[in-house]
Amino acid sequence: MNDSSLERRQFVKRSAILAAAASAFPSGAQSQSEESEKIKVALIGCGGRGTGAAAQALAADDQTELFAMADISREQLDLSRETLKKNAPSPDQVTVSPENEFVGLEAYQRVMDLGDIDVVILTTPPGFRPFHFEAAVQAGKHVFMEKPVAVDAAGIRRVLESAKQAKAKDLKVGVGLNRRHSPIHKEVVSRIHDGVIGEIQMIQMLNCRGDVNKRRTRVEGQSELEFQIKNWYYFTWLSGDFMVEQSVHEFDVVRWVKDEAFPVSCQGQGGRTVRNGPADGHIYDHYSVDYEFADGSSVLTQHRQIPKVWSWFGQKIMGTNGSAELSFKMNGSVKPTGEGAKPFRGRETGNSYQLEHDALFNAIREGTEFNEAERGAYSTLFALMGRMAAYTGKVVTWEEALNSEEEIAFNPTSFDEEARFFPDENGIYETFRPGVT
Repeated sequence: MNDSSLERRQFVKRSAILAAAASAFPSGAQSQSEESEKIKVALIGCGGRGTGAAAQALAADDQTELFAMADISREQLDLSRETLKKNAPSPDQVTVSPENEFVGLEAYQRVMDLGDIDVVILTTPPGFRPFHFEAAVQAGKHVFMEKPVAVDAAGIRRVLESAKQAKAKDLKVGVGLNRRHSPIHKEVVSRIHDGVIGEIQMIQMLNCRGDVNKRRTRVEGQSELEFQIKNWYYFTWLSGDFMVEQSVHEFDVVRWVKDEAFPVSCQGQGGRTVRNGPADGHIYDHYSVDYEFADGSSVLTQHRQIPKVWSWFGQKIMGTNGSAELSFKMNGSVKPTGEGAKPFRGRETGNSYQLEHDALFNAIREGTEFNEAERGAYSTLFALMGRMAAYTGKVVTWEEALNSEEEIAFNPTSFDEEARFFPDENGIYETFRPGVT
């Protein structure tokens, strides 16, 4: 960390301690608001999720202010800023000046160079996440980054290394795997860990839903690279494919249920049924991948994004003495079969998207340990190895996935740089083929 960043980190931590002490004195003592320093936040990636994350950061601490913004699109940045001014708990929390608005592929680095920034919110396409996280840690910033944290094994290793450096610098890191902060998920997983349903034998994990339409049409004059970045969801080097980008939530819950265990191996398949147009890039629209664990248990998964079909996502957990379920509607149940056992059923009682920010900013104020980066990396790799198996048609082990030399993400500085994938004369991109890829 540079000296100014270090001083700000120390002051924010000290001010929380002083504020707590002041509350024990008569009313003549200084108030918490007088002693506290504002936490200055920068948003990097001003799309819908980024704007939502920034709003939740502002709601997490009334002394938080949005101080800088960065995006590849001036229009998107302007829309995000105005939306946040209307929806922030207080309009005074949005203090972004024109000098602190940055546009372009290198805009993130200009944010890192601002010594006044305490926290950066990283919500650009996932392919950029390892590079941006590394830059944030090097700059001495606390971080909230959205899931998934990488799109290839090289990115996973980069995130793991940056996570170690963040811990050494006492930087707080939150990852947008919000189920970990969900009260109903905590309750159900706690009961499973208490042995209510016995030893886990199998988990069925599904993420089946209709089409997620994020397509962008090609604009005249766009370079190939600009088109792909603005249509990021449909290119593996930017999104990781939909199983990684969307289902990583479910993979993270499975690792939680399994006491953070790693799968030994997986095999599976996938393909494209409806994604076959010029704006569909080269990602799949369905997968089925099965995982094996060292204890002999299995995790069977299905993933689908096809219109007008049955939809459900969550986990069905089967144990030796019962079962449990967590669903996309944020419902949960535990059904033990043992004598005298009492079933449990409940619904979500909180907003886990807000709770994850509350936890991060509380850790920043209190100076307590908070680093979700390593966990986020391993949950992302859990999804990535399934994509590798489906793309290649091979059995993939955990070690093979972690040490894979495949590196598909890169960090361009200009839209004029050459893309790594190109369409054919009809605008169609070649997809990944088992036995060939």
